[in-house]
Amino acid sequence: MRLIKFVLLSAAYLCIAYNAKAQDKVLYQNSAYRWLSDKMVQGSYSGTAESATKIVSNFSSVSPKDDHTNYTWIKKNDLSYYPQYTGPTLLENAIYNMGLDEMVNAVEPDLTLRTGILWPGVWTRDVSYSIFLSMSYMQPTVSRNCLLRKVDMVGRIIQDTGTGGSWPVSTDRMVWVMAAWEIYKVTGDYDWVRSIYPAIKKSVETDFLTVYDKETGLAMGESSFIDWREQSYPKWMQPADIYKSKCLGTNAIHFRALDVLSKMAKVLNKQDDYIRYSQKAESLKAAINKYLWMPDKGYYAQYLYGRNSNILSPHSETLGEALCILFDIASPEQQKLIVQKMPVLPFGPSIFYPQISDMFSYHNNATWPFVTSFWMLAAAKVGNMQAVEHALGSAYRAAALFATNKENFDVQSGDWTGTNTNSGNMLWSLSGNLSIVYRLYFGMKFEEDRLAFSPFVPKELAGGRSLTNFSYRKASLNISMEGYGDRIASFTVDGKSGTPEILATTIGKHDIKIILTNSFANPESTINLTENKYALLNPDAKISGNVLSWSPIKGASSYIVLKDGVEYERQKSTSLKLKVADEGEYQVIAIGNDPMLSSFASEPLIWRKLSETVYDIEETRLGKNENITKSGEKTSTTFVTTIKIEKDGLYAIDWLYANGSSTVQDENKCCIRSLFVDGAYEGVSVFPQRGRDDWTNLGWSNSTHVSLKAGEHQIQLQYRAENENMNRDVNNAVIHKLKITRIK
Repeated sequence: MRLIKFVLLSAAYLCIAYNAKAQDKVLYQNSAYRWLSDKMVQGSYSGTAESATKIVSNFSSVSPKDDHTNYTWIKKNDLSYYPQYTGPTLLENAIYNMGLDEMVNAVEPDLTLRTGILWPGVWTRDVSYSIFLSMSYMQPTVSRNCLLRKVDMVGRIIQDTGTGGSWPVSTDRMVWVMAAWEIYKVTGDYDWVRSIYPAIKKSVETDFLTVYDKETGLAMGESSFIDWREQSYPKWMQPADIYKSKCLGTNAIHFRALDVLSKMAKVLNKQDDYIRYSQKAESLKAAINKYLWMPDKGYYAQYLYGRNSNILSPHSETLGEALCILFDIASPEQQKLIVQKMPVLPFGPSIFYPQISDMFSYHNNATWPFVTSFWMLAAAKVGNMQAVEHALGSAYRAAALFATNKENFDVQSGDWTGTNTNSGNMLWSLSGNLSIVYRLYFGMKFEEDRLAFSPFVPKELAGGRSLTNFSYRKASLNISMEGYGDRIASFTVDGKSGTPEILATTIGKHDIKIILTNSFANPESTINLTENKYALLNPDAKISGNVLSWSPIKGASSYIVLKDGVEYERQKSTSLKLKVADEGEYQVIAIGNDPMLSSFASEPLIWRKLSETVYDIEETRLGKNENITKSGEKTSTTFVTTIKIEKDGLYAIDWLYANGSSTVQDENKCCIRSLFVDGAYEGVSVFPQRGRDDWTNLGWSNSTHVSLKAGEHQIQLQYRAENENMNRDVNNAVIHKLKITRIK
């Protein structure tokens, strides 16, 4: 009897020792943290899964905003309605359940999704990215409600936030289309496509008139979700300048919208529309690759910016890079290069790289879990094992150490309290963590007529996984999986071998078993894990007489002088005498010992003899309707004037204006007018908000380039239906001057 007890006790001790050893096994580590089976460890801090329904962290920050006593998650909602997941490590199980629990918290009484604890309401971009990641299949009805909430009374997709009064300075509302398509692929609801098609088409056609640059073919507008202006642009850029920028992520979203619209047209048997939007999508893809791809770096540029000339910002932009991979804007060869070459930091990929040195952390100097989730899916698509492990570690560290799904983290410290603003229970962060199980581990890919599986499980996470009670259309699936890798050895449904997919016509309950090959197609993958770095500050240039000069920039070893967006001179001194024959637009870039850390270009300066004419305009109030305001001023829907051109050439037309309808960062009262020259439509003039009730704050609108012959020309601003902004009621500005500049 004693021998039996000894054997049993020995076995128990061995089991405990084995479990302890398993928990102590390092699954992934870098210079910032270690990932173990049940915890994340960062220095002396750890976030531990005490069970599948409890996470406790001892993280503490020096910030007065920190309250580490709240760093505990305990399941509070009944989660039995949702798919139940069990994986080989306790931490992944707990983080999945925390995602479910916080998802339930996010469902409002009106069956829409709350953006975060501190952010009530439905926001177009937040909910749309969340729907793509996981809400389309976790909350299809609620997701549909959210999208319908973001269509206005005249049938347009709503741009609810953005610089200078929302759309068209910000134009990433088109992410709505990406989300709507995911709902269709999950549900197969033909009526959903039929009902939303008019709103998408109307929004796209309005954008063709308003936000597509006729010179490059790219969509203009602020970087998608990176909408804190000085956080990602040089300080000299006004809202009108941001409107004219051509940004990677925003263009990827516009491409996807066109691609989806063509697919919807095909579903609805609208052949002409299918051809039109397919061609438009391909044209935009070609423009993205022509103007934003950087072959010397192996990834895309952040954006084009400038006034009359386009300059490339060579920073990487993580979300845009990931979307170009996921939507096949990049070729297969480009896709692999992007994941290998784009810089990533120990705490995760930063929103862009390098950082802006004199700017606080929010979009700048930060990593956001939802962006990391898109990067993770892109890395899995190209089979980059190291990049997937790095992204997984970043996402799990953030969730474990703070016991909630925070929105963003300082990329230097990994602490959320280092950022300007934040919230727990963030919708797109929790959606990203749920996507790890569905879109990564099980590799679910929803198509119009099937659910395909392409799993990706890192070697260190090998083991058995199960997902029960997963609903796909009229089927209920219980899925089990063994092994690791990115290739399937066997796929069975109810014991019968088949291809790794479930057809949309499948009904009833079914058991799926997946066995992985325990190997990777690309086992030698690499990533560009680097230290955090900051770009040089951009020079502040001026022209006096015929001398261009600027103050020296700390860390600069030389300077590039640009003329009309092209390198004109490279020198060490901080002044340059301009030649009489070289009229043009000048800017200066500071270059350091590391070329990657070069500055933004300085504000464009025009140097000319007789290339610019400014026409004073009797103060004219533009309004949506012809009427008399309460203060007695008359507003006008149309303004007409005549100019005289001395020489044939290409000219930039812009306006000195005021828009005191609201602040630069709030509301949606950007003023928009169609610009006609001699009766021909040439584009739009955009007059963004500049300050609440401040009608003395003057700035220049965007410039529109028009070829003009010598002689007189009629210039007309006209309010048309497509100029209706997101506010619909207030679309006002005061114009003071008209400027005509001859350019090359």
